Amino acid sequence: MIPTNGRILGVDWGEVRIGLALSDETQTLASPLETLHRRKGKRFPLRPFLELTAEHRPVGLVVGLPLSGEGHEEVSASAAREMATTLSRQTGLPLELCDERMTTARALATIQEQGGSTRGRKADVDALAAAVLLQQFLDARKNRREWAAEGAERTENFKEKLDR
Repeated sequence: MIPTNGRILGVDWGEVRIGLALSDETQTLASPLETLHRRKGKRFPLRPFLELTAEHRPVGLVVGLPLSGEGHEEVSASAAREMATTLSRQTGLPLELCDERMTTARALATIQEQGGSTRGRKADVDALAAAVLLQQFLDARKNRREWAAEGAERTENFKEKLDR
């Protein structure tokens, strides 16, 4: 399980480009970090990834799991799982997988909403997609904690009423 304090590194996996994003220490905000490149058919660029990990010292990894539109795992999802396991093993960091459907589409929409062009900016789009993925994870995690705290409070209030 990823600790609740400290930076988290988000990874948006792709065959050619791997978008990276980093959270702040409070795990409130995700920002694009960088995009790593690999030539088609070549291995994941592990050395630059490990250098970035050493530099930013994250407490965990969130890796996007590319699912089909219906939510099924296909070939790319198993490749992403394999890569994620390797990254976790190499860094010693805890890992969580997160559905990455629509992250690139959201990144593209964000750029276009701000009047920007994506022409010639594929690397920027991939890093932004990683930030969208990581922000989605951070928000969902925060909402789960708040919901659990509210549930505990309701349970305690219920017990107090029973004791009266």
